This record gives sequence, structure tokens and C-alpha cells, in this order.
Amino acid sequence: MLTNSEFGALRAFAAVAETLSFSRAAEVLGVSPSALSQTVRGLEERVGTQLLNRTTRSVSLTDAGRMLFEQVRPSIVDLGTALERLRAMDGRPVGTVRVHTFRIAAELFLTPMLAQFARNYPEVVLDVTLDDNVVDIVANGYDVAIRLGETVERDMVAIRLGPELRQIAVASPAYLAAFRAPTTPRDLLNHRCIRWRWPGHEAPYAWEFNDDGRWFAVAVNGPLIASSREFGIAAAVAGVGIAFGVEEAVTPFIRDGRLVPLLETWSAPFPGFFLCYPQQRHMAPALRAFVDAVKAIR
Repeated sequence: MLTNSEFGALRAFAAVAETLSFSRAAEVLGVSPSALSQTVRGLEERVGTQLLNRTTRSVSLTDAGRMLFEQVRPSIVDLGTALERLRAMDGRPVGTVRVHTFRIAAELFLTPMLAQFARNYPEVVLDVTLDDNVVDIVANGYDVAIRLGETVERDMVAIRLGPELRQIAVASPAYLAAFRAPTTPRDLLNHRCIRWRWPGHEAPYAWEFNDDGRWFAVAVNGPLIASSREFGIAAAVAGVGIAFGVEEAVTPFIRDGRLVPLLETWSAPFPGFFLCYPQQRHMAPALRAFVDAVKAIR
């Protein structure tokens, strides 16, 4: 039988091996990074071999560490699952649901349900990460994600949320007073465009348009590149240039006259947002409650 300290050390090592980050693993375990590092070093001393390679910028597994991780991870997961099943025996939603969501999806589908969900399930904590990056849900420790249909992995359970989406180009009246409005997407190459960089990509996103069922992209140029679409829309409102955003996000500004829609006949709908999570035989009541609450918003 393992002693408490040995099990704790293995769990600490597995958390670091899973995330390849002492800071992220420490956050998951609820300890300090320094304490976690000390625990892992103690384990290495006990087994007499180095399990992790550490630099100031990265953490990686040694061959011995990889072998140990592959052996202990299934057992730790099984123990966690067993405890979750015990907690869920009465069907009462309790615990933490870790959610990864695109920013605009959070506005559309999470914000409207948060208050009621908190009242209905006071013992459930929603740990929500707002991030437009596409991450591996399982590897990064998330239970569920909300993302565009084109980014959902095939082995995930996917539930459509809301209708199809459109992206449209917009500019302020002041900008259009100074520059003639584009009549085709190619005209954008002669305009000051506010670009957006998809997280994890070096090149800015090329704007996508549709010509009689055929999609094509225009690699626009301009004075501003942002990692936040909301920031880009605000810059367009200020007259910096032409922005490109999801219709739901720009409609309020169009309605009050601060932005003008452009090239609408070239903007076609595409699959919208999906709620997705790994297939599982036993869904925790807390996750089931969250899934049902989000589905009710669509």
C-alpha cells in the first residue's frame, strides 16, 4: 500500500506531467509552485532518478518520467472517477465545472444563464476561461467548451447553440466620409483595415467572403492588429479603419449609427457555436446541470 506522502507525491508529479507547467499544476492542486516543486524533487530523490527536465521557460518529461506518468495516470484518473461517482450517488450537482469558451460565445450563451444557474446550483463552481484559442479540452483539464463548429474535434459530443453566424465588414461614418466605401472585397486591399490575429497564429486572419457559394479569403492590410475582436470593433467605432466581426457583435453599433455595414452581399452564413465535451458513460451531475442550462439559452 502507498503511504499518504507517496500518493501525494505521485499525484503532484502527474499534475505537472499533465500540464507541463508547475504554475498551472499548482493552481489545479491548490498549492504554491515552490511547494509543488519541492514535492516532485522529493519524489525524484526517493526513486533515484530525474523525472522532469526543467528550464526557466519550459518543463518536459524525461524517459523515466514519461514511463512513470503512463503507468500512474490511469490509476489516478480511475480514483478521481470513483470519488466523483460516490459524490454523485444522490444526483446532487456539486463540485467544479471547468469551461473553455470563445469570448463572444460567453456573451451569447453564458452571461444570460449565470445568475439563474448560481441560484439553482449553489454548490457548483463554474471555472470559466475566456480564450479564442483552440485548445485540447482533455489535455488542458477542461470539462466542456463552447467553440465554432469548424474547430470541434470529431470525437467530441457536439450540441449546436444558436443559429448560423455571419461575419461582416464595418466602418464608422467618419471613416467613410474620408474614404470611398469598398464595393467588392478586393477593394479592401486599398483600405485601412483593422486586423485580428487568431491566438497561436503568427499571421493575421484573412477575411473570408463568399461569391455565389464559393468561399475566398482576402489578406487585408492596415494600421492595427489586435488579439481581441472587441478591441478591433472599438477601433472601428473610433474611425481607425474597417473592421470585420461577427454580426451579433457589431449590430448594436450599426443600430445606433456608430458603424455602417459593408459588403453584405458577399457575407454568407457559416456554422455557428457548439457546446462540446468528451464522450463519457457517466456524466457528473454538475456538468449535466451546466450542459442543460446552456442548451436552454440556444
